[in-house]
Amino acid sequence: MPSEDHSVRDALFGLFELLATEAPPERFEEVIRTALPDRTDTESAALLDRARGLALDIHSLFARRHQREAGLAALVDTARELTLPYELDVLLKVVTRRARLLLNLDMSWISFHDPAEDCSYVRAADGHASAITVGFRIAESGGPGSRSGTLAAPFWSPDFPGDDRFPHTGAIDGVVRAEGLRALMAVPLHDGNHVFGSLYVADRKVRHFAPDEITQMSSLGDLVSVAIKKARLLDRARDEISELELDSSRAMDFFSAARHLRETQSRLIDLVLRGRDLHELTAVAAGALDGVLLVRDVAGRELAGAGEVPGLDEGELLRTVLDAHTERAPVRSAEGLWCCPAAAGDEILATLVFVPREASSDITAQLLRIVAQATAVLLQVQRSAAAAEGQMRDQLFHELLSSSQYTPAQLAERARRLAVDLTEPHVAVVARPEGGAQGKAVVWASSYAHRLSGLKTTDGGCIVLLLPGTDPGAAARRVSRELSSVLGHPVTAGAAGPITSAGSIVPTYQEARRCLDALTALGGDGATASPQELGFLGMLLSERPDTVAFITFTIGPVLDYDSQQCTELVRTLEAYFASGNSPTRAAESLHVHPNTVSRRLERITDLLGPGWQEPVRALEVQLALRLHRARHTLLKGGAELPQAEAPAT
Repeated sequence: MPSEDHSVRDALFGLFELLATEAPPERFEEVIRTALPDRTDTESAALLDRARGLALDIHSLFARRHQREAGLAALVDTARELTLPYELDVLLKVVTRRARLLLNLDMSWISFHDPAEDCSYVRAADGHASAITVGFRIAESGGPGSRSGTLAAPFWSPDFPGDDRFPHTGAIDGVVRAEGLRALMAVPLHDGNHVFGSLYVADRKVRHFAPDEITQMSSLGDLVSVAIKKARLLDRARDEISELELDSSRAMDFFSAARHLRETQSRLIDLVLRGRDLHELTAVAAGALDGVLLVRDVAGRELAGAGEVPGLDEGELLRTVLDAHTERAPVRSAEGLWCCPAAAGDEILATLVFVPREASSDITAQLLRIVAQATAVLLQVQRSAAAAEGQMRDQLFHELLSSSQYTPAQLAERARRLAVDLTEPHVAVVARPEGGAQGKAVVWASSYAHRLSGLKTTDGGCIVLLLPGTDPGAAARRVSRELSSVLGHPVTAGAAGPITSAGSIVPTYQEARRCLDALTALGGDGATASPQELGFLGMLLSERPDTVAFITFTIGPVLDYDSQQCTELVRTLEAYFASGNSPTRAAESLHVHPNTVSRRLERITDLLGPGWQEPVRALEVQLALRLHRARHTLLKGGAELPQAEAPAT
């Protein structure tokens, strides 16, 4: 066999070996040159050239196959990554990065169509330098994206700036120039037959896209379309879940508020049924409302309260109360103060004033309605109970003041059942309104007696009260002051006492009545007095004159001072009055220096007060001195003095 044939055979086997080892194409030319260095044998040269061409074709086929396999592997990897539950914005960032790396390009971005504004806007981008940013808007007409959307197929250009197959727009061309782009491909993103956006890839050099690359990008566009649809569904599901969670939270809040309202109403009604007072009801209600709560009557007087409201603006409060009474509903002022009427039918019994510690909640108005309702029920119950109890109290007092078939012990037991303990000190007050409605005075007296656990009746246009206490004068002043405020007219009141037994009520009442008559005789309408305050007139008016009490009340401090200090202030007083109020003549009768009398008179002024020398007071002091001297003389002589409790003879 000629040597040329061996060379050709060796060259052919060499080409096969290069193909088997995937050697680079330039090695194929080296094998041909080695086999035929001079190429004189044209037949052999043609054979080897044909073999080299076939080897190069086979090498290119292998290279394309490897490239397709790599692209498919990258596409599968991308598809696997797109199956993860991304939010839409995160998914689009992943897609643009994968699209750029899939074909080893410089840049990629995704735009969505906006039919409302007839434009497309960039939703995500990767590899951009400056011009294309998220939110960048491009007119819908023109551009490769519009072309690919119209054709519903990929559209590409190896050199976009010089490609005249579609109309150019200034915005798109400006972006392309700013980014330095040349080759560009747009793949439509669709949901069924509806194209909603485009996936772009671009390179900064001229590049002819191979069919495999276009196919890969088209497949990637299909995968991205499905992934975007899934992400949108996932976002919608998340939104629905969030809305459901919000609805669930609102429902829980509603049920919690409803439970709180129901429990509060149950607690308040239970307090009413158990006979608790308004103060306890207000304290519980204030805790449920979380703030300061006051209950005021229609006249603005506070009936009960839980907490204090510093710096309460009465003007603002009055305006809010009027609005609440007009609307018959809770009303909130501009400063956050709440007012709510507690009404029974058309009658407003009281007004709730509420100041929340924090911002008012949605159920504040509902809670106030519940508290107002419970307050109205309690006030109605108290009113009914007071009316029934008031009748029994009035009947008891009437029997105490008149001849009764019951013994004093039986009357005292009946009083005890009505929370009136007649073994404790009580005073009698007889009050006469000087004008005004008698019915209004009786209503006030019933409320006042009930509030103080006392008794009340009427007698000849006068209000008769039996009240706990030891100071009849103070009791008369309080009655006169409060009843005068209610009626708007003066009230004259006489009082007597104290007493500690049912048998002493009638004499004490008569004594108080005589004090009222004495005030009338003296022209003291609108004044108040007790036997102690009337001085010797009170002693004269008293059915049981108590001279010891009169002496003690009038000159008791002087008697005590003489007893403790061994002085002669009483003798000085007697000499002073006997001498016509002359210190000099008193000093002569006492055989002391006038200055001594002056100093003693100053001491007496310190003990009795500065008004003891005024005519009325001086008369009482002289009467007390004479009574004291008479008692002293009788006691010295061994006579038995009558007791203060014995009736006057």
